[in-house]
Amino acid sequence: DGAAPFPADKLFGKRLLQAGRYIMSHKAWMKTVPTENCDVLMTFPDTTDDHTLLWLLNHIRLGIPELIVQVRHHKHTRAYAFFVTATYESLLRGADEIGLRKPVKAEFGGGMRSFSCEEDYIYENIENELYFFTSQERQNIIRYWLENLRAKQGEALHNIHFLEGQPIIPELAARGVIQQVFPLHEQRILKRLMKSWVQAICEAQPLDEICDYFGVKIAMYFAWLGFYTSAMVYPAVFGSILYTFTESDQTSQDICCVVFAIFNVVWATLFLEEWKRRGAEFAYKWGTLDTPAESIEEPRPQFRGVKRISPVTSAEEFYYPPWKRLLFQCLVSLPVCLACLSFVFLVMLGCFQLQELVLSVKELPRILRFLPKIVLAVIVTTCDEVYKKIAYWLNDMENYRLQSAYEKHLIIKIVLFQFVNSYLSLFYIGFYLKDMERLKEVRGSQPAQPPRAVPRRPPPARPPPRTPGHWSSPRGAAGGEEVSERGLRGARGGGGGGRRAGLWAEAEEGELHREGGAARHRALQHRGGELPGGGQPHHGGEGHGPRLRLRAG
Repeated sequence: DGAAPFPADKLFGKRLLQAGRYIMSHKAWMKTVPTENCDVLMTFPDTTDDHTLLWLLNHIRLGIPELIVQVRHHKHTRAYAFFVTATYESLLRGADEIGLRKPVKAEFGGGMRSFSCEEDYIYENIENELYFFTSQERQNIIRYWLENLRAKQGEALHNIHFLEGQPIIPELAARGVIQQVFPLHEQRILKRLMKSWVQAICEAQPLDEICDYFGVKIAMYFAWLGFYTSAMVYPAVFGSILYTFTESDQTSQDICCVVFAIFNVVWATLFLEEWKRRGAEFAYKWGTLDTPAESIEEPRPQFRGVKRISPVTSAEEFYYPPWKRLLFQCLVSLPVCLACLSFVFLVMLGCFQLQELVLSVKELPRILRFLPKIVLAVIVTTCDEVYKKIAYWLNDMENYRLQSAYEKHLIIKIVLFQFVNSYLSLFYIGFYLKDMERLKEVRGSQPAQPPRAVPRRPPPARPPPRTPGHWSSPRGAAGGEEVSERGLRGARGGGGGGRRAGLWAEAEEGELHREGGAARHRALQHRGGELPGGGQPHHGGEGHGPRLRLRAG
């Protein structure tokens, strides 16, 4: 009772220091390599029991004797991990097993060739253990071994029952027994790539180094990206020249658009043909030009079905009837997709109505006029994430056997969702409403402005028919403009030329309506300073446009 209470701030500081040490140790776990001889790291959840670890470790050591596995335990996260690597001789046998293509010495013909242990002396750098295999090649060989560790008949781990010949590592990863399996980075190569690739400006990409470290797919992607960026210089320069010398009249703009379209067609054709040659060159250089396709694709670990004997291989396998997948697609996937697309359409209409409501209220602050656009942008971003989860769920429920089919249908769903979610408003405004000014406003190119009618001088017409009481001009019949017979008599002073005065009044009306009061005064001076017969122009009446009457003095 007589002990002094422990200060709260000291207790908080102590807990904060403990949390800081935990965070730093977690970062060290993720970023550092505890052993130099490690290529692939396999981690497990902290709830994994010893029986599971020993069972898997025993299967790896018996099934893949080439691998060297070290078991480590993390102090703070209480998680176990397998640090996997292999000896140089084992990697050579693995390269022979997977048909890894390596460069051949010049005295033996050069080029690329699948590795063979029987003729290992013909390959470049075969004597150097440190430089013959890149880190990506070592990790690829080890990954191949791990993914091909297969179960025997009747094997099981807890409630997981394996089929004969089923891959063990992918199945355990799909069930959550294995948390992650990933390769480790090599900091020395990353620093070199950072200087020669990321931080380099106006220099060629080190594609060979990228291929050696990240693989052919990543290197081919950046090779295409660099080639495409360089090729875009030509249409950019040509388009800038056309834009500079194009006049403001519509005819000149139309001609330049046609010329630029023809240039783009020619440029695109040359670009594709040149990339075919460049891509074939890279494929030959990196040894993937004549790589045979995979003959047999393994089923997905997440694939579920009933056990049966395969009519092709006579081995036990999972089977899922195609009619069940088709039934799910028709009754669940299709209605869900249509419901999502309908929701997008309704949300878009709601945002448009909100925009009309906001613009109709003049007293609102200027910043609130952007509220509908902000709401639409937030909804589009949120719907993208929601639709992606829905697409994954639908694809999982459709239960595809092969990974290629799974990815194909997943891409179709995600692309459909994202395309409609992002571009439906533009198609609705452009093709249904046909409001180009609003389309420009939605795209953010320029603010919408009300269209301005440009009056045109009417073409010469035949004399208007005479009717009792007044003369009606052809334009007056269409647009509500008329000239009274009394005014015409006063204008022509009792002589001929009534038709001429009437046509003159029509022509002048276009200028008066277009230019306003100042132009009206200039037009009168140009025509003689005053109306014939002392008539004064004035606007009045109702109809489609202003009326011009000539009153006799």
